[in-house]
Amino acid sequence: DSPNLPDTNQKWHKVNLPHDWSVQKQLSPTLASCTGYLPGEIGWYKKDLKIADELKGKKLYIYFEGVYNRSEVYINGHLLGKRPNAYISFMYDITPYIKYDSDNLLTVRVDHSQSADSRWYTGSGIYRNVYLVGAEPIHIAQWGIYAYPKSVTKKQAVLHVEVEVENDSDTNSNVMVNNELLTITGKLITKNSKKLSLPSGQNGKIQIDLKVSNPQLWDIDNPNLYQLKTSLLKNGKVIDETLTTTGFRSFAFDPNKGFFLNGNQMKMKG
Repeated sequence: DSPNLPDTNQKWHKVNLPHDWSVQKQLSPTLASCTGYLPGEIGWYKKDLKIADELKGKKLYIYFEGVYNRSEVYINGHLLGKRPNAYISFMYDITPYIKYDSDNLLTVRVDHSQSADSRWYTGSGIYRNVYLVGAEPIHIAQWGIYAYPKSVTKKQAVLHVEVEVENDSDTNSNVMVNNELLTITGKLITKNSKKLSLPSGQNGKIQIDLKVSNPQLWDIDNPNLYQLKTSLLKNGKVIDETLTTTGFRSFAFDPNKGFFLNGNQMKMKG
């Protein structure tokens, strides 16, 4: 916990996210050119969150797409964590500190006082969206889907898929992980199901290969894509689900002939 939380009774300005406070400040030739001659300084954000009583039993997270920079995040005065880096999204578990059917105070301290820290203008503050994320205690882990084309020919392609599942419940559980490969319009191409045993408080991972005959390859003129629908089932009931955009293409570099996409030679333009 921090003794330096701001006085929430003082005057606050209502803002919409994404937000940059530097662009609203006074230009000065004494400031660095990389900041657009604008100051960085230290700023605070606050948000009242009312969490419904029916969300008890779920996991609740606060997810930030980007804060510039050196952020500290608090819920009801409890420090959730600090992030010096500004370009990486991050998420905190707020479940243990929530008051249900009551106001919860989310506060964020942003320290951009070391403003001349980039080669380009970055701005200051919560410069991307913020989400309140709810999940079942057993759920697909954050960034837990990994899919890439393992092999690609015009006749057949293989999509390698890895799914990480998190068990935040207090019991061991067995779940089913379904993976369905769909066209971008939702037509089913192929699917696979695999059981996964999850000890309490631990993560588990499955790996599978999805084979596709006559795949629609991604290229410059025809950027064909697919959707991977991953579902998590417990006792036959879907408890988590997500869509991942993916596709098939092959590429190669030859020191004498240059770059090849799907076996076709082409020029690299930059």
